[in-house]
Amino acid sequence: MTQDAVASPVGIEEIEAAARRVAPYVLRTPVLDGSALGTGPLWLKAESLQKTGSFKVRGAFNAVLQLSAEERARGVITLSAGNHGMALALAAASARLRCVVVLPDDAPAMKARAIARLGAELLPTPRAELGSRLDQERERQGLTLVHPFDDPAVVAGQGTVGLEILEAVPEAGTIVVPVGGGGLIAGIAAAVKARRPSVRVVGVEPEICAAVSDSLRAGRPVAPQRFDTVADGLAAPYTRPLNLGLIERLVDGMVQVSESQIVAAVRAVAVDLRLVVEPAGAAAVAALREGRVAGGAGATVAVLSGSNVDPERLAAWLA
Repeated sequence: MTQDAVASPVGIEEIEAAARRVAPYVLRTPVLDGSALGTGPLWLKAESLQKTGSFKVRGAFNAVLQLSAEERARGVITLSAGNHGMALALAAASARLRCVVVLPDDAPAMKARAIARLGAELLPTPRAELGSRLDQERERQGLTLVHPFDDPAVVAGQGTVGLEILEAVPEAGTIVVPVGGGGLIAGIAAAVKARRPSVRVVGVEPEICAAVSDSLRAGRPVAPQRFDTVADGLAAPYTRPLNLGLIERLVDGMVQVSESQIVAAVRAVAVDLRLVVEPAGAAAVAALREGRVAGGAGATVAVLSGSNVDPERLAAWLA
């Protein structure tokens, strides 16, 4: 067990404080009946209906609202495949802060456009160079880093999803969560295990890009060999000890799904539930449809983490 797992800066007190802090700025998203998907009784936490189309606004607002006057004056910078960039751009705009987003040069164009519309400056960068470019620009421009998952305030903000799930579905027995860099599942697990230790928390990654599972096996953070998953929102270039420690201690299991299974889940959610989700947002549903998550006591809840999918790609998948 890592030292971070024993003494994490993200606990239930921080998550409950985050819930109070961000309440005026984010939506309390609905929990929907997903039984039409044919996986058995299922509830869906629809963060796909959140502001900017993903859960990321929770962490972004929680971080920005805690910045000092000096940190605000410098402006903020982050790296993002799109959703965190949009979230931070919105939070920064609400606080009238400068915002710079280092994003993959192969990020979906619709996500890049959305970030720009919110007033952020874009720095397209090859995926393998995202971390180094972030560090270079932060130092060169003197900006304040709001990391997408390696930031206790961000992780605590994401943990508010877990609080809302337990309040909406008190009989929850298993919560299934998409995983990229690990911030969402780390926050959810920290909240859920503090309130209801018996609830299982299971993470889902793309088979071809599994930063967290690879790092857990290695016993340290390692980078995936590939990033070309259809679930671009889960194509994290790395994870970090903060989240890895929480996941190691609190998450009950990690499973993987294939590219075709992710696309099939996007299609199923659209056809059977009339909901739009992006591939990352459909990963938990994909795992359940493929029987990757064993049933257990209590209700099953899957997190639909986002809905920012290119319309042309969605139309092709539905054709």
